Amino acid sequence: MPFPIPFRPTLLALCCSLSVTAHAAPPIPPQDANNRQDGDTLELGATNINADAPTPGALPPVYAGGQVARGGQLGVLGNQDIMDVPFSMSSYTEKLIRDQQAETVGDVLLNDSSVRQASGYANQAQTFMIRGLPLNGDDISYNGLYGILPRQIISTDALERVEVFKGPNAFINGVSPTGSGIGGGVNLQPKRADDLPLRRFSTDVSSDGRVGEHLDIGQRFGEDHQFGARVNLSQREGDTGIDDENQRSKLFAVGLDYRGDALRLSGDFVYQKQHINGGRNSVFTGTATHIPDAPSAHTNYAPSWSSTNLEDTLGMLRAEYDLNDNWTAYAAGGVKHSREMGRYSSVTLTDNLGNATASGSTIAHEEDNSSLMSGLNGKFQTGAVSHRLNFGLAGIWTQVRNAYVFASGKTATNIYNPVTGAPPALNTPRNTPGTDFSDPQITAKTFVRSAAVSDTVGFFDDRLLVTVGARRQQMVVQGYNYMSGSRTANYDESITTPVYGLVFKPWEHVSVYANRIEGLAQGPTSPLKVGPRAVIGGGQAYAPARSKQIEAGVKVDMGSYGATLGVYRIEQPGAGYSEIVDADTARYVREGLQINKGVELNVFGEPLSGLRLLGGVTLMKTELKDTEKGANDGNRAIGVPSFQFNAGVDWDVPGLQGVSLNGRMLRTGGQYADAANTLSLPAWNRFDVGARYNFKVAQRDVTLGATVENVANAKYWESAQGGFLSQGDPRVAKLSASMDF
Repeated sequence: MPFPIPFRPTLLALCCSLSVTAHAAPPIPPQDANNRQDGDTLELGATNINADAPTPGALPPVYAGGQVARGGQLGVLGNQDIMDVPFSMSSYTEKLIRDQQAETVGDVLLNDSSVRQASGYANQAQTFMIRGLPLNGDDISYNGLYGILPRQIISTDALERVEVFKGPNAFINGVSPTGSGIGGGVNLQPKRADDLPLRRFSTDVSSDGRVGEHLDIGQRFGEDHQFGARVNLSQREGDTGIDDENQRSKLFAVGLDYRGDALRLSGDFVYQKQHINGGRNSVFTGTATHIPDAPSAHTNYAPSWSSTNLEDTLGMLRAEYDLNDNWTAYAAGGVKHSREMGRYSSVTLTDNLGNATASGSTIAHEEDNSSLMSGLNGKFQTGAVSHRLNFGLAGIWTQVRNAYVFASGKTATNIYNPVTGAPPALNTPRNTPGTDFSDPQITAKTFVRSAAVSDTVGFFDDRLLVTVGARRQQMVVQGYNYMSGSRTANYDESITTPVYGLVFKPWEHVSVYANRIEGLAQGPTSPLKVGPRAVIGGGQAYAPARSKQIEAGVKVDMGSYGATLGVYRIEQPGAGYSEIVDADTARYVREGLQINKGVELNVFGEPLSGLRLLGGVTLMKTELKDTEKGANDGNRAIGVPSFQFNAGVDWDVPGLQGVSLNGRMLRTGGQYADAANTLSLPAWNRFDVGARYNFKVAQRDVTLGATVENVANAKYWESAQGGFLSQGDPRVAKLSASMDF
């Protein structure tokens, strides 16, 4: 489907017009190194762990080296320093995104040893495994709001931070829209105009000819720079490193803000559109009794006739008001409209030799979401004891429309020697109820609302911090038959999720922490029938599934570098492969408990001038309990690697001013693709390298960059999440250039 707007002429026109604006602007005084946005110097932000909390509404400062921030937004708790909270978190900066040429949120999260990536269910969605449990794109928040981001692929071109919270977070953010994110959550922060004007044009090209352009403009206005505007436009188009796969994407994002003495306002509008032809997706294990070796990293076993169009329009507003020096009220609201249209194919193995079948379907998906939140944050003293109180309300309204047409047959293929053939015929005529792509039928309505309260009590000059809180949540889910439009399920359940946390600072640079926190996902609704057989109690809505985590660890902040070490245990009930209909009794069975235990070590910062480190290791042990009739008790859960290792280095070459080299190693342990543990994936390695050259032309900053991902072009199955196989990306070289004007 062609894009209605030619982006390259648009970018050129904007460049010309804004260049005139830049030359007409008054002279800018020299920039103080301590206020640099991109974090190029060591003086960024405070390094005293006893420093006051960040100004309300302000992002935590960037850590030494500029790759990560000192903290992030923790839902109802607001922006927090990592040393002051009883949780594990990471926050990746816009500088890291630019330095690594990271195009999607998935590219950024490769830097975290607690996170791995998988393909969506037969589509192009990115699913993230945090602590061995999936997080869907639907459940990533935007400036604290759930439900308003694109649900499959999210561009980084308009993002300032990618924040990762590790562990269940039903109290922190409320229950996620689709119930994923039990192992952790991700929050994205939009770009805002800095005090100094920004005019930056970037272009990039990959070794397979994919070309991109990106224009980033920021300006503050008013006598005291109260008003700010940040505009980002980008486009990328061309072939990817996968054979016969072509992608086109474009993004338009505007961020506006007002900074007053007591009032702060911000607004964001984002339009993102992507078109993918021949997108390689997941492989189902089918009847294979052994998983075949992954084919060449460039091989595309998806039929050439498969395609998908993804279009998202979203907007949000946020307001914060300081009632006095100690209390701040806030409110935010956002809306999103998504439109997806795809001709999809699923590849299923039929033996151990790579033979497979490819099915076909055409699916239209539309989604309209509204999200609101409000709250009050305050602090006060009772004698020698400090208090930080937080009150919050949140609500998400979702309406989903779908239309489906499935193929009547399958075509034979092979993952090593793909055979496209003609697309299989569709078995249902179009333009009938439930198959009208121009007017999809309502299939689900969801309403989630919650109220939260917490108090962080400080003792001994806040060297000991104790957090206690709870969130009461209500979930209303209505399901509809997409052919008839009749309601098939009506689910209304409420539950309270508490949180307990402790931080102790025995020494100046050390924090010891512990927490008990819960996750929450809507319970399933039992089917009415399985084949011709009626299910006893069919249509019954089950209570929400409550997950529990216990975690303890230590954090070290040495000013220019830091490290965290944590040990955790997560219990998740009712894993998907345990929600079945008992063959003997015809009753719906919701059994099974997945237990993930892990140890995480992370390092970050700039221990030596010009040498930046970002890495970590996660060791995981997983176990299934109470499965149906004990069939899989004691086995490892699907898609949970035994370990995950990251090692990243970014080095300024001595004697070559402005030249930096970087490298990254990813290693992931073996995992199983079935609950019986008969299908396994081996460990895999990936190596990335890159270089940058920063210099000036006519007093304007210029950066040239080169990156090679998967240098060895290793072929490997990246993940078995969901019981299907996701293959790692092939070797791709990228060149980029950016110039401030």
